[in-house]
Amino acid sequence: MDKETTYVKELLNKEELLKAFPIMKQLRTHLIEETYLNLILDMKKEGYKMFALYVDEEVVAVAGVIKLTNLYYGKHVWVNDLVTDINKRSNKYGQSLLSFINEWAKENGCDVVALSSGLQRVEAHKFYELKMGFDKTSYVFKKQL
Repeated sequence: MDKETTYVKELLNKEELLKAFPIMKQLRTHLIEETYLNLILDMKKEGYKMFALYVDEEVVAVAGVIKLTNLYYGKHVWVNDLVTDINKRSNKYGQSLLSFINEWAKENGCDVVALSSGLQRVEAHKFYELKMGFDKTSYVFKKQL
């Protein structure tokens, strides 16, 4: 059996973004394609980038990030979205993609990678803390207006 070909690529056009949509929808279940594309267009204007991990030309994991600066993290990368296809988990694909994001952050002058994760995502929290070395440092609060 041939060794699988794995690589990370920034998604730059509508075709690539649509190829990643079924994976992103596993995390952002409320989205439909049109809303997804429109939101990404708006977010790209603010600096949002989406990366996909491909295995043999198939998207298996997706991450959306933005480079920001604030008073508590300084220059940092905020991970808005990170999801591995539910049928492809436990293959280290999420680990590979987040490691890529860590390197991308360093290459872009950032000392911190930060993210928020829903309270119910207990397995994801274990992944971030135990496998990826993230510290749990705060709660995120939200008020719907």
